[in-house]
Amino acid sequence: MTEFTPFQSLSGGILIGFAAVALMATLGRIAGISGVVNGLLTLRLNQDWAWRAAFVAGMVLSPLVFLGLTGQLPEISIPSSPALLIAGGFLIGAGVTFGSGCTSGHGVCGMSRLSIRSITATLTFMATAGGTVFLIRHVFGG
Repeated sequence: MTEFTPFQSLSGGILIGFAAVALMATLGRIAGISGVVNGLLTLRLNQDWAWRAAFVAGMVLSPLVFLGLTGQLPEISIPSSPALLIAGGFLIGAGVTFGSGCTSGHGVCGMSRLSIRSITATLTFMATAGGTVFLIRHVFGG
């Protein structure tokens, strides 16, 4: 679950960065996933809807690209109960709403634009993640 995968991580980061730059350069849009999906679900069928649908389809279909390149699907392991996953989903939804965006929007796109709001949000995400890992591993013994 905590394997060291520097080449896969670097490749993924480069692809995410390239996608964010390409979307900004071609359409002038920010590649924050919550904003892309929100716009997809709330807009009528028009040209803006098409790029959003293509963006989400690319994320959903990317394991098939991985399968074509490597001959196997990526291994996915979810060591949590369905109830915990549902609770986490609701917490993420609340965080996206109150934080005016998701980690990808703030961390990748907002910070690259030197947005103070995004830098603050990303620091909050990282501090919360570090605290959560510490509590789960060292206090609760998970």
